[in-house]
Amino acid sequence: MNVRPAEPRDADAVLALMEGLTRPSVADDPEPQRDVFRAHLEDADAKVFVAELDGEVAGVVSLWIQPRLNWTTPQGWIPDLYVDPAFRRRGAARALLDASVEEARRRGCHRLVLESGHDRAEAHQLYEGYGFEHYARAYGLNL
Repeated sequence: MNVRPAEPRDADAVLALMEGLTRPSVADDPEPQRDVFRAHLEDADAKVFVAELDGEVAGVVSLWIQPRLNWTTPQGWIPDLYVDPAFRRRGAARALLDASVEEARRRGCHRLVLESGHDRAEAHQLYEGYGFEHYARAYGLNL
């Protein structure tokens, strides 16, 4: 398993993985989403890592470093983590989490949080086994 920072050439593989998170399909016009991916790669407070196995992108994680008003140190936030079902149970998710933890520590974060949909029970087991705790409730408002 090789984990590395994502590169522009990874755009299509990463976007295909994002569809596994039931995100909007990019099949009709992927270019706007490629622009979002490229913007992530250029943002100093964002990091995207990919896990490769047998020369294929098997998984992806995005990490954001965010300031908090009530802390003097930033918080790491993982809004997206996904491993292709064909590559699961081979260490990709843990390797992506390890890379995220390392980067968050390097950036001086006091905490690393992540988002996960209610229906992703298998992922929740992984996160809790890794050491994450369910500590808050999140809400969203579609605009």
